[in-house]
Amino acid sequence: MHITRLTEAHATAYRNLMLRAYEVPDAFPSTPQERAAAPASFWVERVVHPKGLSVAFGAFDGEELVGTVTLEFSDRAKTRHKAHVVGMYVRPEQQGKGQGTALLAAAVAHAQAQAHVMVLNLTVTEGNAAALALYERAGFKAFGTEPLAIHTPDGFKAKVHMWMPVPVHVGGTASNDDIER
Repeated sequence: MHITRLTEAHATAYRNLMLRAYEVPDAFPSTPQERAAAPASFWVERVVHPKGLSVAFGAFDGEELVGTVTLEFSDRAKTRHKAHVVGMYVRPEQQGKGQGTALLAAAVAHAQAQAHVMVLNLTVTEGNAAALALYERAGFKAFGTEPLAIHTPDGFKAKVHMWMPVPVHVGGTASNDDIER
């Protein structure tokens, strides 16, 4: 297994993996049908945005993409200090082998390398104990739960909102002292 930053050349493999991920009925707010209809440009921009507003990492078993996570950044002045962890997925048969931990570590390390990023946040479906545990081990803390966040075939599910401070490197514009923990 190895983790690497995805490039435009990985867009088709990324699309195929994520379409499989969207089949998990309560994991993501999008359906496989909605995402299958997205143009190729959507998938390329998700992997590597031309303005640097997203970056994706992949876990590979040999040459096969088996897991991924994406960071999305804001270009808006008031929210530029935050990045969102989205699209975290590891194929079920690959889970429990450390890919999720390694993917999340790569995303956090990338965020740490961005001097303006002070906070990472994400949402996870309430009741997804494995994902919650992974995020908590990485340093994320829950700060609220959104009831009725998504409608699934089994009914409505809540989303847990989580965040973690990102250490600011020398030369950054703020310090972690500015972040209430």
